[in-house]
Amino acid sequence: MKNQAAGGRLTGMITIENLSVAFDGTEVVKNVSLQLEDGEILGVVGESGSGKSVTALTLMGLAPAEAQVTSGRILYDDVVLREAGKPCDKALYQRYQGARMSMVFQEPMTSLNPTKRVGGQVEEVLKLHTEPAKGEGRSRVLETFAAVGLHDVEKVYASYPHQLSGGMRQRVMIAMAVILHPGLIVADEPTTALDVTIQNQIISLLQEINRKQNNAMLFITHDLNLARRLCQKIAVMKDGCVVEYGTGEEIFGRPQEAYTKELIEAVPSRLKKRQTVKASSASVLQVRDLSVFYQEGSNSLFSRNKKQCVVSGAEFDVYSGESLGLVGESGCGKTSLSKAILGMNKEIRGKIIHHSLRPQMIFQDPYSSLNPAKTIGWLLQEPLRAACALDKSIAMTKGDMVAAAHDMLHRVGMGEKYFDRKPSQLSGGQRQRVSIAQALITNPGFIVADEPVSALDVTIQAQIMELLRKLQEEMHLSYLFISHDINVVYQMCDRIMIMKEGRIIEIGETEEIFNHPREEYTRLLLCNS
Repeated sequence: MKNQAAGGRLTGMITIENLSVAFDGTEVVKNVSLQLEDGEILGVVGESGSGKSVTALTLMGLAPAEAQVTSGRILYDDVVLREAGKPCDKALYQRYQGARMSMVFQEPMTSLNPTKRVGGQVEEVLKLHTEPAKGEGRSRVLETFAAVGLHDVEKVYASYPHQLSGGMRQRVMIAMAVILHPGLIVADEPTTALDVTIQNQIISLLQEINRKQNNAMLFITHDLNLARRLCQKIAVMKDGCVVEYGTGEEIFGRPQEAYTKELIEAVPSRLKKRQTVKASSASVLQVRDLSVFYQEGSNSLFSRNKKQCVVSGAEFDVYSGESLGLVGESGCGKTSLSKAILGMNKEIRGKIIHHSLRPQMIFQDPYSSLNPAKTIGWLLQEPLRAACALDKSIAMTKGDMVAAAHDMLHRVGMGEKYFDRKPSQLSGGQRQRVSIAQALITNPGFIVADEPVSALDVTIQAQIMELLRKLQEEMHLSYLFISHDINVVYQMCDRIMIMKEGRIIEIGETEEIFNHPREEYTRLLLCNS
């Protein structure tokens, strides 16, 4: 794992020696030792809370002020950037951040200033560390935008973050990170929120930058498939410790630790036997020649609003007991279609016919969909209160609702101890279980699951998928399962619909779609996954 110099010190361009980091006396990173040479890509994998991001933020000098380095040190070449028992030297880090080491974050929308044009934001990095001649800064930014695969660079330069797609925003962040040709790039989950085709473009871009600039790259991810494709070496972290370290071939071909084997086994794969559910011929949902619209423009007295068609001519059934997958890139109309199906968008043409009562939705991010001020017990009873208010034939006492909430907690693998907790006191996987319980407590029969596992670690993802399958069988549920992860859809769904630019271009049995795709776009999705 380590190259040793005289005196036993680790050598390498970036060196992390026995690093421990604590918050309020509790160590969250424990004796971590890593090194990166010029041109090397090192992957750090593990679940949420394993210490990956804290290690990276400490390396970058971006850890919160309350983070205390309790042991070890961090070196860039032979310069000690951080050392146990000493405060973070902000002046030293300012000389290194941006110029010699930079970071690409998971969600560029929260990293970019929404009130400033992106070109000016990237140019600021140049001005902080160099003194470009008049007009030179803009030229360098435009040149870098083109180098990271952005088109119409003048338009991008003048755009605000919200005017760009997710993939374009991530390319802007990468441009900001590489414009000064730093020796180290730290990429913290840079592709998690992206569709599979955009994800592959970003990975290819990072590989190209690494090859051309010969920089070191620390790639943090919970996606083991990405780590395997991109990284020469991989460190597996658990509970703040590096539990295994080696080449990609060693980690994936001959894992030594039980935890590493568990992570690899949990990765959704087409090589694993797919569980199927025998669906009936009865429809729970019929969609006929459906088009969905959004209003464009202002409500000015002098201009009429225009309707933009975002879904065109959709036609399909969801059958009782089946899981129907819906796959496509961001902006293709998946979420717009699901909102129309659930009556959240009334601007439609065509027919939506439900044969189940109170269809519900499981959202991608339960943290934003669960009221943070309320307890879990209150949140689970809210759909029951709403159902009683809408349908006077439903008669439930407060005691009935409390009992139903307790029952659903047990059904989703949680106990009564969570009843009085709030969302902030739960892990990501626990919050998703609550979101599932909240959707199922009224016995809906039909569920729209909108990216329900995409934000979860691989082992938690596997648990939630198994839970959804178990509840489907127990409660006779039908799912419209939306995802950009084709391997997750393969494991979960009996049939698959492929959507592109607002149209369903292909629909069929899962094995048929995977083995004999008719459309070129479908083949592209399958090849990229």
